[in-house]
Amino acid sequence: MFAPKRILVPTDFSSNADEALKQALELAMQYNAKVYLLHVTTPVKQFTVDYAFDTPTYQEIENQNLLQAQNMMQTELKKFPESEKIEIIRDIREGEPVEEILKEQDEKGVDLIVMPSHSKTGFLKRVMGVISEKVMEEAKSPVLFVHH
Repeated sequence: MFAPKRILVPTDFSSNADEALKQALELAMQYNAKVYLLHVTTPVKQFTVDYAFDTPTYQEIENQNLLQAQNMMQTELKKFPESEKIEIIRDIREGEPVEEILKEQDEKGVDLIVMPSHSKTGFLKRVMGVISEKVMEEAKSPVLFVHH
């Protein structure tokens, strides 16, 4: 019988990601597992053709993005009172989502990834669908898709 002990939940703080987290928390309670909650941010470009941030401004923007992601992660966990009974390790990484999800899986020894299958509509649906599909293809552990 499959009994996960380390569950990775990538989140973009959407309602679909909330559903995936809810399912992961239920599994974690059932199997006494740890949950690794991961958010991947897009790096801010310091230089482009049209502008360049000075280093202090660039650092301030990076710090604000990190603080905002930390606050959103805290807010997300508050939606689930049962999360207080589970060991949850939070991580915020910067980079390309699929690559960072797979790195997190390897580094933490994850044996199950729980994520939304996709967002409901439009561009985000296509992007999330691509991310989910690539994670499924490249992951070393099973991937549980939660449809909302």
